[in-house]
Amino acid sequence: MSTPHEEPAEAVREAAARSKFRQLNAEQYSVKEAIGGVRGMVESVLPGAVFVVAFIITRDLMPPLIASLSVAAVLTLVRLIQRTPVSQALSGLVGVAIGVVWALVTGEPEDFFVMGLVINAAYLLAVLLSILVRWPVVGVVVALLRGDGFAWRTDPEQSLRRRRFTQATWVWVGMFALRLAVQVPLYLSAAVAWLGTARLAMGIPLWALVLYLTWLLVREPATPEATESAAATEPAPVIIDDSSRD
Repeated sequence: MSTPHEEPAEAVREAAARSKFRQLNAEQYSVKEAIGGVRGMVESVLPGAVFVVAFIITRDLMPPLIASLSVAAVLTLVRLIQRTPVSQALSGLVGVAIGVVWALVTGEPEDFFVMGLVINAAYLLAVLLSILVRWPVVGVVVALLRGDGFAWRTDPEQSLRRRRFTQATWVWVGMFALRLAVQVPLYLSAAVAWLGTARLAMGIPLWALVLYLTWLLVREPATPEATESAAATEPAPVIIDDSSRD
């Protein structure tokens, strides 16, 4: 029976296990799992893509806002009708709705993307801070997924793991910084079509690549004991003696 202090940690661990970050604990990396499958990718990309296309066609504010919000709402409604998990579609709907409201208030179409820039800036600061305080966020997530605690932070014998967790966290710092470095100038110059295209290109594809690089850094190498055990279970090679045929 879990104690009251263990319940929050267990809830966080279960949330990590249900997220796309569960790939960090997988034996083989799966791009499909990392992006949430084809459906997950469509739900993440389609509202933004519709906004960009509608804006290029109309060069007006309202049609792309209405189109993107309608697409996000339909994707969420389909999930509800089919009684499948709605978290990804719903989060997309909320994000689109915030972008629509922001753009309507300012009257500027590029403000549809402001929320994404703010979120990336917040993530960048949070991930960078986790490195500075020596709690690299990748190490925390992996520890929760594996359930093996946080001894790697102070144990001298786990210095290699600590270094890999820190390196992997720097990869995420690089991703958020790169997004801002490309997209903020486009936002400031009101290049709406290019900004939307950059958001799409640096969204799911870049996420999947960074998650893969993280997986490469944090996956556990096979131990000598495991290697010996695997070798012991392999069938012995069959040697055919042809000398009797002579």
